[in-house]
Amino acid sequence: MSTETTILVGVSLYLLAMLAIGITVAKRAGTQDDFLVAGRKLPLWICVPTVMATWFGGGTMLGAAGTGYEGGFLASISVPFGTSLVLILMGLFFVRTLHRMKLLTVAQFFENRFSQHAGVIAAMAILLAIIGWAGGLMVGFGYVFQTMTGVPMEIGILVGGVIVIGYTAVGGLWAVALTDFVQVVIIAIGLLILLVVVLIDIGGWSVIAPQLPEHTFRLVPLEHDFEIWLNYLRLWIIFGVADLASQSLMQRVFAAKSEQTAQNAFYLAGAGYLFLGTIPVILGIIAGVSMPGLDDPESVIPRMAVEHLHPIAIAIFVGAILAAIMSSADSALLAAASLVSINLAPVFKRGISPDQKLWVTRIAIPVCGIIAVYVALEVQAVLEIMLDANSFILVGVVAPYIAGVWWKKANRIGALSAMAAGFVTWILAALLYPELAGDVIAFGVSLATVFIVSLLTQRIDPPKSLVDGDGEPIKLEGRFRILPSVGSARTK
Repeated sequence: MSTETTILVGVSLYLLAMLAIGITVAKRAGTQDDFLVAGRKLPLWICVPTVMATWFGGGTMLGAAGTGYEGGFLASISVPFGTSLVLILMGLFFVRTLHRMKLLTVAQFFENRFSQHAGVIAAMAILLAIIGWAGGLMVGFGYVFQTMTGVPMEIGILVGGVIVIGYTAVGGLWAVALTDFVQVVIIAIGLLILLVVVLIDIGGWSVIAPQLPEHTFRLVPLEHDFEIWLNYLRLWIIFGVADLASQSLMQRVFAAKSEQTAQNAFYLAGAGYLFLGTIPVILGIIAGVSMPGLDDPESVIPRMAVEHLHPIAIAIFVGAILAAIMSSADSALLAAASLVSINLAPVFKRGISPDQKLWVTRIAIPVCGIIAVYVALEVQAVLEIMLDANSFILVGVVAPYIAGVWWKKANRIGALSAMAAGFVTWILAALLYPELAGDVIAFGVSLATVFIVSLLTQRIDPPKSLVDGDGEPIKLEGRFRILPSVGSARTK
């Protein structure tokens, strides 16, 4: 049996296994809470891998290796360093507050804290970002299929879309979380095997190190130019700050069985992601010496697998790459469908029941998936789509969200003004100064606007307090805790 056939058979079996898991756990997804937040019962051993897997997608496996190949650590700031940062920041500043609110979506936070209009705007911005994110992941899926099996990219994108849509629509977050657990194990094994084998084949790190450029592991720019530093800042915050308002991450917060479980899950996932996420960057750096002159740097990981692994090991590793992609794609589709059913559907149908919302969610998953596949087929770029998609969240959602969580004077007018100011500034910057990181500038304008406008409008628009899903005020004590105490394990 040829190498391509071995890979194709192995990958097919893996994809069928993921679909089988989704069908098996479907009976657990009988209610809206079960489907969207796993009944709020996820234990730590499932919570950690599902948080990691949500972020460990095509951008890490393919994109980070490509940036490592081209520019070392400095080019890889957004992934994995920025993505690890957001997990730690979530654990430090937001997990406890969000878990106490017992919501289903991030847009519900905007509805409860500010207004329904703010919730709808936030839902639309995050939905656009998620569709772009999922599209980038589907490109990664198709790219791997094409590189490793010879199957055309378009067919790979379609196959990946069908599988991910299938098990997500059937099993909801339970299916996503359990497949994430399997996928993280496969990812870790695949990356570690490839790194060890590559180092053995090339004669060890001591052979590579003397041939590396001088500043391979530098984390800050050498030049002191405004444009360079602004774009450098963007690499940190496009994931490291923007995704503080990520629906995919918040669903894991809401799904954890306790505050301590949620907070520890994000700390452990942040550390685990940084460790695993650095491996593709290192492999890219090694390939810069051992495989110079590649036309497509994002092909580093697949090419290394073909060159250094046995056909059966290649099949396992291709499964690891696809696992990384699918683990993020399923979370993205479920997050998008959640926003459609919980925040957008009630705008068109008042009094919609929980059962009707559940059906809308199930229908929205394939609809959002089809749109993401279309984006993937049209653009066909991995990390670029994902970075640009997050701009929607950064410019219009994050500033009022941060203020809403931690500043009691943030009000409806301030939040809506910040959203409008952020989007307008972003558009103007793109038109007038396209060479600058316009989304970073827009984020700064949005952040200033929410504070200034809220202070000026306190009398005419008194701010609302933080409340849970039932409209009851939440406890504000102990929301910032670096390491949870043992006694907090039963905190609800």
